[in-house]
This record gives sequence, structure tokens and C-alpha cells, in this order.
Amino acid sequence: MMTLRRSEDRGQADHGWLKSFHSFSFADYQDPAHVGFGALRVINEDRVQPGMGFGAHGHQDMEIISYVLEGELEHQDSLGNGSVIRPGNVQRMSAGTGVRHSERNPSTTQGVHFLQIWIEPAVRGIDPGYEEKHFDAAAKRGRLRLVASPDGRDGSVTIHQDAFVYAALLDGTQAAVHAPAPGRRAYVHVARGEVSVNGQALRAGDALKATGEREIRLSEGRDAEVLLFDLA
Repeated sequence: MMTLRRSEDRGQADHGWLKSFHSFSFADYQDPAHVGFGALRVINEDRVQPGMGFGAHGHQDMEIISYVLEGELEHQDSLGNGSVIRPGNVQRMSAGTGVRHSERNPSTTQGVHFLQIWIEPAVRGIDPGYEEKHFDAAAKRGRLRLVASPDGRDGSVTIHQDAFVYAALLDGTQAAVHAPAPGRRAYVHVARGEVSVNGQALRAGDALKATGEREIRLSEGRDAEVLLFDLA
């Protein structure tokens, strides 16, 4: 069974310096029909104006993944980590017993467009942790590249949950197929562009929940960047 969620049906927040779309219940947007999907709890699509950002704030017991689409995102945290995340980079922060962090757009001229993803961990109370890796466009072109997994396989970042996150860039005749194992589910989020998922046309911001599907086929992309979550 496949369930389509259009971009315009997501929660929205406009704070002037920040424009955000919420795929699942978050902050002031609360929708009992969209609280999460398996361990996937949050996908926020954020656009932050130049020089602006999120001040230091705390999290516990959450796997937080940042995925930059355009611009730069500067990160600082209480673990002593500091970096500037750029397109192609995937950052994973395990909040565990508690961590504080801040994120800001360091540019004075260009906005930053990124996804922040929360995945509930399988085990609570772990030590906080941090990891960042780069996956260039060639690694994602015309294929699903594993970027996060429970065991760090294939050079992916490691998350503390039975969940696998893939990224793909698709255009023209390129196609990619994923076959979930029996009993698993898939969630497809179109970060930008347009793509067909099992014959269903999706555009930027759209998502598809899939349960009981033998395969997920991504095709007919038009400058598409897609994330696919394989979940227990």
C-alpha cells in the first residue's frame, strides 16, 4: 500500500528569518495523523536567511541528521564539535543523554536550504556522539547511495536504530530500485525536482509512505534529489 502526502499539506511556519515545512508534527504544528512513520519522527525543510540561525538549544535521545541542499550551515555543539555543512555532507548527531547545539547561516548574502531529520533511537541514554561524511554527486547519480545505517556500512554515518537512509540524484532516463525486506516499510521524500515513484508523479516536498511493497522504483526524474528511508 502506498500513501501520498503532497508538499502543500505539510505543516508550515514563517518566522521571517526562517521558513519551515514540517512533514510530521513539530512545535506548533500538531497533526495526530502525521506524528511519525516507524522510527522516523521529523523531516523539517528549513530555509534560513543570511546571518540568521538557531541559538543554542538542547536535545536528548534522538538521532539528528542534517542534509544541506543549498548554501552552508554552521554547526557548534557542547561536545566541542564545530563545522560548516555544505551540499553533499551528511551530519549525524546522537543526542543521547543530552547535548546542546546551535546552527546558523554563516553567509551574509546567500540563504541556506536544508533538511533536518530526527530518528528515534533504539536505545536511550547512550553517550552523545557526532559524525559527518561527504557523499559527492557522482556517488548518488542514478542510484540510491546509502548515507546512514545502523552499522556504518559502505561508508555511511552510523545511527542507533534499525533504519537505512539512501540519497539519489535522478534525471532523464536514470532509474533506481529498492526492494525492502519482508515486513519493512519505506518512506520517500522528494527534496527537490520531480520524480516518479512506482508510477506516481511526485514533486519537491512530496512524500510517499509504502508498506507491503515488494519494490520502490524511482524513475523519470527531472533534476530530482530524493531521500529514501528503509524502516522496520
